[in-house]
Amino acid sequence: MPLADLLAPERIVLLTDPGDRDSVLDAAARLLSDGSPDLTSGIADALREREKLATTAIGHGVAIPHARGRTHVDARGAFLRLQRPVDFGGQLVDMVFALVAPEHSPQQHLQALSELADRFADAIYRDAVREAPDLPTLRELLLGGAQRVREAAP
Repeated sequence: MPLADLLAPERIVLLTDPGDRDSVLDAAARLLSDGSPDLTSGIADALREREKLATTAIGHGVAIPHARGRTHVDARGAFLRLQRPVDFGGQLVDMVFALVAPEHSPQQHLQALSELADRFADAIYRDAVREAPDLPTLRELLLGGAQRVREAAP
């Protein structure tokens, strides 16, 4: 599943004042709900509940908070690059890819998680995303796919 299938450009942001983990999860929920107050609260609660089970930090400064629910028909994601790292269960994180998936589709949820983990396991990809100088470049890297990152690498 290409990231472009999960992301929309407006759900890729640079978070200059991330606050703490809960603030980051709130910001992710707002993006995932497209700003709908009715959906934001439910998504934020679901992300927090998942985080209580175990941290969603996967190492190398990356976290993938995720939840399943009734809020969306298809999986959707939001990417937040944090200006300063935030503690996610004992790991400092500066890149967050939040994901919500339909409750009735656990396979879609697991497939998206697997592909995200694989993508962010690639040091070249991680470094390119982390070092993107501005929001348009960051969006191009995330939506353009791994090939664009390889082409842009020194």
